[in-house]
Amino acid sequence: MKLYEYEAKEIVSKHGVKVPRGFLAASINEVRDAVKKLGGEVVLKSQVLLGRRGISGGIRFAKTLKEAEEASLELLKMRISGEEVKQLLVEERICVDKELYLALTIDRPRRAYAILASTLGGVEVEELVKRYPNALIKITVDPVTGPALFTSRWLVEFYNLSKDLEPQVLKIIDSAWRLVVEYDAELVEFNPLALSCSGELIALDVKIVIDDNSLYRHRGLMDKAYRGLSDAEAIAKRHGLSYVELSGNIGILCNGAGLTMATMDLVKIYGGEPANFLDIGGGASSDQVREGVKLLLTNPRVKVILVNVFGGITRCDEVAEGVISAISEVGSVKPIVVRLIGTNDSIGRGILMEKGVKAFSSLREAVATAVELAR
Repeated sequence: MKLYEYEAKEIVSKHGVKVPRGFLAASINEVRDAVKKLGGEVVLKSQVLLGRRGISGGIRFAKTLKEAEEASLELLKMRISGEEVKQLLVEERICVDKELYLALTIDRPRRAYAILASTLGGVEVEELVKRYPNALIKITVDPVTGPALFTSRWLVEFYNLSKDLEPQVLKIIDSAWRLVVEYDAELVEFNPLALSCSGELIALDVKIVIDDNSLYRHRGLMDKAYRGLSDAEAIAKRHGLSYVELSGNIGILCNGAGLTMATMDLVKIYGGEPANFLDIGGGASSDQVREGVKLLLTNPRVKVILVNVFGGITRCDEVAEGVISAISEVGSVKPIVVRLIGTNDSIGRGILMEKGVKAFSSLREAVATAVELAR
């Protein structure tokens, strides 16, 4: 789960990291008030969860109140990567001597954490790796002991900073580590981390990504879990389903990401177009199947629903009960094609056929039928 920049900055500032003074604004009047409080030149930053807002024109500089008002009118009408800009972070403009990059993230191959650092701040990390591989270093962090004390000295030398700044670097590293531990963060990124003209290290931009699986431990963040999702994606997430909307007209529901992808491929081979990716996962209950099928039944673009379940832990009779329950609740007349194989598959197919639902043991037959019905 991604946090907005202003949320991330509130958190890191409480942990001792310096950030620019700023105010959140959702209207031109609030922007005007923020500029007056800050005085001087300001930066107006679109608050979106997706990246690359700078390239998209989502960050503006203003020297006067009039410039800030004009920029805010444009920014609050923007969409960045499909996301509507609803709020702006209005901050004081910092005099910058040098821009750096610093992040703490998970190093999955090593089963550890890693500090990433670069002298090229303000550049997307993916771009850094691709275009300037020698400008980025990685320092492995033991997940038990955390960053070593000498890490700050290494970074000061790498950044070519004054030794007087080592306590500030140590403070930032320590704060990032405490955030990773306290918030189950997968990423804490300062980009750019600026050396100001007054000799202070200030986080001009902060990104925090929190592990979705840990949200039950962070009740205060639960209400933020569904931001940036469509209504359908939010409903699916609430029920523990993995859902991605596509542009076709054949609704797909399977158990397991691999089986779902294979089913989508087969639909394409037979000339159909998948309307979605919907994985109910292993061991899904009839309730989850019901909610998944309801999601597809209420999607106006879906003409036919194709259910493909390989019953292992997931019992086919429970899947069948979930399908029938969804039909009963929604009252939809959309055709549903079900392929069941595995635990209690014959019982499941029997339940479905009694209710007039097409049920198969052959995946190819089921896919061919679904594609034909969608034409």
